[in-house]
Amino acid sequence: MTGPEIHIEFAPQLRLFVPQARDTGALRTATDGVSSLGHVVESLGVPLTEVGILVVDGREVPASHVPAAGESVSVHTVTRPQRVPGAPLRFLLDVHLGTLARRLRLLGVDTAYESTDIGDPALAARSAAEKRVMLSRDRGLLRRRELWAGAFVYSTRPEEQLQDVLDRFGPELRPWTRCTACNGLLKRATKEEVADQLKHGTHRTYDVFAQCRECGRAYWKGAHHEQLVAIVEQAVSRSAQRG
Repeated sequence: MTGPEIHIEFAPQLRLFVPQARDTGALRTATDGVSSLGHVVESLGVPLTEVGILVVDGREVPASHVPAAGESVSVHTVTRPQRVPGAPLRFLLDVHLGTLARRLRLLGVDTAYESTDIGDPALAARSAAEKRVMLSRDRGLLRRRELWAGAFVYSTRPEEQLQDVLDRFGPELRPWTRCTACNGLLKRATKEEVADQLKHGTHRTYDVFAQCRECGRAYWKGAHHEQLVAIVEQAVSRSAQRG
């Protein structure tokens, strides 16, 4: 770009996307005099899913604003909790976020997950068709225009990923109501109904079961139950603190 030059300052959380602004959070860049501010910000590396308000010379402007020479731009991050209008809040996760998907389902959050790499176009199309918020660490995917909505997952650690998604979107939590394998809803089940899935020790030791209405998988309070309870209790506690 060799057109009008503008000054852009990025919110601290957004600086990781812009290597040339990582130290100070600000840079000067030339525009072409035609492209929107949203396009300019995205061309510098920041997915628009992560952008809140845009402020030019002290006034808020839309992403469609075409920058003029000498303007000073402040790029803010999204407001939390972020509201996604137009559909019940539900998510779609890509192949790299399997642990996060299982933890969201454990909390009763409607979470679709692709366990194989079906490609960015297919993921974006599913996000749009099912009105799901796309969660990913793939910035290219989050820049696809057909997405219903999206969010960058900042951490590589599942516990931090979960905390960030819950803090950002504040979904309603209904723990122990969804299948962590397929996202189906659970129902109470008798030992006889799930007997074919139980080893002898389990059949002898446990009496309370649940079963997925979709895939039929059986659940009981097994060896890892305390670990799962800790995840649920921490998430519910943080949710209550957020109000």
